[in-house]
Amino acid sequence: MNRLLFSCAIGIAATGLLLADALQAQQGPPPAQVKVANATLEQMAPMTLVPGTVVSRSNARISAEVGGRLLSVEDVGTPVKAGDTMAVIEDSNLRLQKTELEAEVQRARARLQYLESEENRLTQLEKANLAAATQIDQVRSDRDVARSELAVNRARLEQVNDQIRKFVVKAPFDGVIVERLREAAELVGVGTEIVRVLNPGSLEIIARAPLEYMPYVSIGDTIEIRMGERIEASAVRTVVAVGDEDTHVFELRLDIDADSFPVGQTVRVAIPMSDRREVVAVPRDALVLRSGSTAVFVINGDNTARRVEVTTGIGSGELIEIQGEINAGDQVVVRGNERLQPGQPVSVMGG
Repeated sequence: MNRLLFSCAIGIAATGLLLADALQAQQGPPPAQVKVANATLEQMAPMTLVPGTVVSRSNARISAEVGGRLLSVEDVGTPVKAGDTMAVIEDSNLRLQKTELEAEVQRARARLQYLESEENRLTQLEKANLAAATQIDQVRSDRDVARSELAVNRARLEQVNDQIRKFVVKAPFDGVIVERLREAAELVGVGTEIVRVLNPGSLEIIARAPLEYMPYVSIGDTIEIRMGERIEASAVRTVVAVGDEDTHVFELRLDIDADSFPVGQTVRVAIPMSDRREVVAVPRDALVLRSGSTAVFVINGDNTARRVEVTTGIGSGELIEIQGEINAGDQVVVRGNERLQPGQPVSVMGG
């Protein structure tokens, strides 16, 4: 009896499982959790990648304006403000000349003051007929000579002061010393490069592309910059034709944010190869590659997935052109499409 009951129980359980499987088969696969995005109309053009280099717009090798022995040179990595001292050249000889000229100026000033006082005294005596006109004329002549001598000595002193100022090598702009080209105690001459300073906060990218693509690049255009997997966007600041019979290229410069890339970094710049045209585009994550075909899952009005075969075209950043039975505004699956089946119900996740 017990065996009979046990066999019946097993039969009932098996029947229940079969009925559940049949019911699930009738209902289809469970809803898939997916994220979606809209297909959009975009202005795109085919691109080619050309190399570019990150440079500072303020990058200078600072040379000595006078000759002498270097007393000090700031270390590499030292931040400087415009007008800060970067190197000092010995100026002891000029300091002595300055002391001598300051004495000459004082002497010329004292002589001029004496002659002006003497002129005033003789002028008063002349009114009382107590001084000869020739004597006054001589004093006035000596006064004029003294004025000239004072002016000459002052000019010579200012020249020496100007020379002394040049013995201090100062930063022409805010930046960082990135190279020390001479060391303290070395002798330098006029034009000898001492330090290299650049401003890391004022950066641009210089790229050169074939002249045939120049008509498709304009000032203000937004251009993609790529470094490995990283993609940035930048505006074209200037376009310059620099091609010759050997290079056949044009140059473009792109403004970038401070510290976005290190100076000297090589990047790739996406240059349009033709005029832009309007295309239907979707995020690259919407593409499903299976068995050599490319498809996109579109969400139907009843929240089921429809698989649409597409061909891809122009890419721009995270978007890519597609051609197929998809219109702008259609919702396409961008996450959760790996195992999605045609006709499968979906549940759209937020965010």
